[in-house]
Amino acid sequence: MDKRWAQTEQIRQLRSREHGRPLPVGRQSLAMLYPASYRVGMASLGFQWIAHQLAESGLGVERAFLPDDRWGPDSGSVRSMESEKPLGDFPLIAATVAWELELDALVRMLESSGIPALRAERGPEHPAVLLGGPLTFSNPRPLGAIADAVLVGEADATAAPAALAFFAAGRPEWLDAVQALPGGWIPGRSAAPPEPARAADALLPARARLWSPDADFRDMFLVEAERGCSRGCAFCVMRRGPAQTMRLFEPARVLAAIPAEAPRVGLVGAAVSDHPQLLGMLEALIAGGKGVGVSSLRADRVARQPRLAELLRRSGYQTLTIAADAPSERLRAAIHKDIRAEHLLACAALAREHRFERVKLYTIIGLPDEGDEDVAELVELVRAMAAIHPIDLAVSPFVPKQRTPLAQAPFAGIKAVESRLAVLKKSLRGVAGLRPTSARWAWVEAELAAGDEATGEAAVRAVRAGGKFSAWKRALAGRG
Repeated sequence: MDKRWAQTEQIRQLRSREHGRPLPVGRQSLAMLYPASYRVGMASLGFQWIAHQLAESGLGVERAFLPDDRWGPDSGSVRSMESEKPLGDFPLIAATVAWELELDALVRMLESSGIPALRAERGPEHPAVLLGGPLTFSNPRPLGAIADAVLVGEADATAAPAALAFFAAGRPEWLDAVQALPGGWIPGRSAAPPEPARAADALLPARARLWSPDADFRDMFLVEAERGCSRGCAFCVMRRGPAQTMRLFEPARVLAAIPAEAPRVGLVGAAVSDHPQLLGMLEALIAGGKGVGVSSLRADRVARQPRLAELLRRSGYQTLTIAADAPSERLRAAIHKDIRAEHLLACAALAREHRFERVKLYTIIGLPDEGDEDVAELVELVRAMAAIHPIDLAVSPFVPKQRTPLAQAPFAGIKAVESRLAVLKKSLRGVAGLRPTSARWAWVEAELAAGDEATGEAAVRAVRAGGKFSAWKRALAGRG
């Protein structure tokens, strides 16, 4: 089968299985792009919410996702979900970027559609590119090599005005209009992005418009239970600070946003388990016959509120997912992560009591001042948890992010991270499942996280050179 036709067939099959409110297609239509597969993009509440906001403003909104790998690089232009139109046929492309390594897919989607990824190489005959998303909270500067305009921070109140202004005026006037918005940044005019915008609470909570059995969160309607975080973890962009606080939404507002026909509900937020009324929301949803998902569980909260684990299991949870975020008590204290071994062991005991299939434990390695003794402590903790209940350990190398206290901390290095992973693999063989993140790609992420517009240009060169690690290494080394 021709790969272009295969992509169209895939789009039609995915669209036929969706539920909810379809997005409108109109004369003034833009492409809303997510630089990952359909299953990942449809599990992004931010992406779904902005698409909904644009649709409610009267614009036609057509989603576009990275085609499955099996279609290959010669599958031609990326096509929209709604009308199957090629990406290059839209006058405006808006995209949300969640983290640094999604730049790879963003570049691929643009260039496979005949659109130069570098802003400097595009002319008036090409679509304009408007970028935003979670990445802008830490460091949007690499996006400046690609975007005509960027919405920095929360775009709940600015995405629709920015898009409407495009269709109301010429490009110079459009750029003026975006620049006047809170968080509006025009890279061609200024190298320094503005402070992140903050949306008014009256616009919230964010909620999805569609749900699908083909999304990562199968048949799950997503709605925001809170936004931000009250904790001060030193590595986290969403930590509390002068411009970032935790905003709680009343259960009545959250529950009222959920369609009666939605079979499952995902409560989304950076710290949902810290919501003081979470148990009540879970009880109401379960009583209504709905499956429930919670986007973030804090081990101390689960340990102190055992009913939380019980309710999650009743709602259909198979895996209890928690985070240590550092290999030792000493390092957890250093990064202001208020989780202790006793909390994690209590979670393992609750998983056994309520017959979860497994516990999934996330941690970070390669933190500043980390030593062999810290990794040894992690091994002992995982062994103790595995003696209570089956466990999988997911390990991510520490990547310093801008706008955090650890922004200037060094990346541990590929060899150092791989050495730590080798110790964990050997020590935990037959004890727990180990799911490590690549040390090489963590290094690329770290370079992008600390980079500027020249780093964004290097990202485009790396993708054009094939996108393998060796190409990224050469491109990043060639920034000058």
